[in-house]
Amino acid sequence: MKRVFIGVAWPYANGPIHIGQVGGCYLPPDIFKRYHQMQGNEVLMVSGSDQHGTPVAVAAEKEGISPEELANRYHEINMKAIEDLGIDFTLFTYTTHPTHKRVSQDLFKSLYDKDHIYKDTMETFYCSNCDKFLPDRYVLGTCPKCQAEEIKGDQCDECGLLLDPQDLVEPRCMFCNETPHLRESEHFFLRLSAFQEALEEYMEQKDFWKNHVLNFTKGWLEEGLKDRPISRDMDWGIPVPVEGYEEKKIYVWFEAVIGYLSTAIQWSENTGNDWEVFWKNTDCKHYYFLAKDNIPFHTIIWPAMIMGYDEELNVPYNVPANQFMRFEGKQFSTSRGLFVSLPDMLKDFDADAIRYYITAIMPELRDSNFSWDDFAEKNNSELVGNLGNYIHRVLSFAYSRFGKIPKAGNLDSRDKEALSIMEESVKKISRALEECRFKDGLRILLELSREGNRYFNDRAPWAEYKEDKERCGTTLNVAIRIVKAISIAGAPYLPNSMETLWKYICMEGSIHDAEWEQALVPPQEEQKLDEPTPLYSSVHLEDIFKEDSLMKEMKKLDLRAAKIKSVEDHPNADRLYVINVDLGDHSRTLVAGLKSYYRKEEMTGKKVVVVANLEPAKLRGIESQGMVLAAEDNEIVSLLIANAEPGTQIEGTVKDAKQISFKEFQEFEIQVVKAEGDKLVGKEEYEPVEEDLPPNIAAAFVEDSRAKVLKASDEPVQLDVELSAGSDIH
Repeated sequence: MKRVFIGVAWPYANGPIHIGQVGGCYLPPDIFKRYHQMQGNEVLMVSGSDQHGTPVAVAAEKEGISPEELANRYHEINMKAIEDLGIDFTLFTYTTHPTHKRVSQDLFKSLYDKDHIYKDTMETFYCSNCDKFLPDRYVLGTCPKCQAEEIKGDQCDECGLLLDPQDLVEPRCMFCNETPHLRESEHFFLRLSAFQEALEEYMEQKDFWKNHVLNFTKGWLEEGLKDRPISRDMDWGIPVPVEGYEEKKIYVWFEAVIGYLSTAIQWSENTGNDWEVFWKNTDCKHYYFLAKDNIPFHTIIWPAMIMGYDEELNVPYNVPANQFMRFEGKQFSTSRGLFVSLPDMLKDFDADAIRYYITAIMPELRDSNFSWDDFAEKNNSELVGNLGNYIHRVLSFAYSRFGKIPKAGNLDSRDKEALSIMEESVKKISRALEECRFKDGLRILLELSREGNRYFNDRAPWAEYKEDKERCGTTLNVAIRIVKAISIAGAPYLPNSMETLWKYICMEGSIHDAEWEQALVPPQEEQKLDEPTPLYSSVHLEDIFKEDSLMKEMKKLDLRAAKIKSVEDHPNADRLYVINVDLGDHSRTLVAGLKSYYRKEEMTGKKVVVVANLEPAKLRGIESQGMVLAAEDNEIVSLLIANAEPGTQIEGTVKDAKQISFKEFQEFEIQVVKAEGDKLVGKEEYEPVEEDLPPNIAAAFVEDSRAKVLKASDEPVQLDVELSAGSDIH
């Protein structure tokens, strides 16, 4: 027996986990853990919600609630989604847990006492308008390397460049859009430069790492390590454990990686098990699963912290970080509202179908692209048409003709060839899983299924049954041996369906308690079979996302939050206003027929929702560059008020979508709905309901069975006045 420690990157608790994160760092370690457990190894796999990240504080500030309240909400949502996908952490905790605070402060203080942490001054952005220091993620700007816009001041989500806010081009405060200025402040620094030589020696034995992980890490070392600030001027976080500096907080990237150690200790305290057997036993290998934007934190900074804190602790053995999974060519981002959330996807699709597709496109060596059409195609042709089809045709035929696993007679060359391919395939899958090549392992599993189908077709047991029942029994025995091998080798990938398959062939216990070697052990002959049903179902996107459904239609819209800067009378029209709005990165002029419903001073300063991709049109001589959305209920007209910063994308819509005409926009049906219990009620009832909705919300939907709450970031768009359900938005 070996011991394996698996650390998994901590998701920010600022929104639901999205599919890009699942493919980047949450599904791979679960596959790895399940495989090692089937090999008889003891595995400790830990992670949790990063509740102290600045994205949490930013999202909470937008919602007008405490960071703790928001973080706890998303911790519960994400933990349930993780469990529903079948991801089996030994412990999934959170960074506000007392054990994490204790261990983090102890490690910080220990490094400080050993002079690995020191005090110095640094220039930090300060917003005079907001009267506060701006932590890195509170500063927005353009990446100096790839020119990506709306980048936060700690790291570029597009190219992965680690940043200081001062590096950004045209930095601005994310709250008020004003340009901040630098102000000197005293902070604590990790003396990372002192670990240069030790880390170079550490890296000498890492040639087996993925190339992009190796190159990224060596690039840092070749440039020469620089000391890094590890404290921040903010209210939310773990206090610096140095007398007189408690108001400063430990920077989240320094604190979060300590969670791997603190969670092991928390697990030990909860269960009575010894955490040191995983952390101070040199035979225990440490694996860290994460996306490429977190590589240096795990290959440079965390090893240095461990070396400085306690040389008896194990440093990372392998960091099989993945590249990015993108959505239709764009980077998934919770904070930008560009994501397919795992909780939402689990409402419509089977967990194993999601696991299959995400593994099939896993960005192990290069960026990959999530696509709904590709998801349906791979599910239907590979999971259903190949793997599921082989399993069902074998078991249903054996059940209907024999009702049990037939005895095997003499094996001929074709039988032996099929079994030889099976044995070699199981060995190859094992090697792939050992080396964290999960896509390769799944591909080999699929090839084994194809070989099973070829064997079944070559043998034609339906004909054999009529001519030689004993020969037919041998064919089915060989085919079921392949099915059993698939069940074992497929269990790390498809835990739910393979558990069901295990029961179909009447194996004892759970497949997840079975040993990997059982894949090559023939099932018991004469064993009764249970009547099988197909393990997988075809995906028909048109049934879930109809052609005129919200999902497809909303992608034609670019809806953004905007702040009304000024309202003037139209010089040539008595009923029109000329409105100037701030869209975050630019201003626009809009012409709106709201003069009969609002005074100018009532509108000025309001945050509204704007259709940003409407074709410009001249209205009585003045060009209108978009449209302000308002709702109408009989004679009452109300602006939609967006609780979000100017420029925030409305969830479900696409930034810079293709321009549409006013006639095309009129084809959209956008209405007001109310949350009543677990229903959304407008002209009729709609499901599903988003959680924690206020009694009156604005929602966008079309005439199908789904509804989508119209949201700016994580905050529902609120109506300026109460309107009845079914009121039209226009």
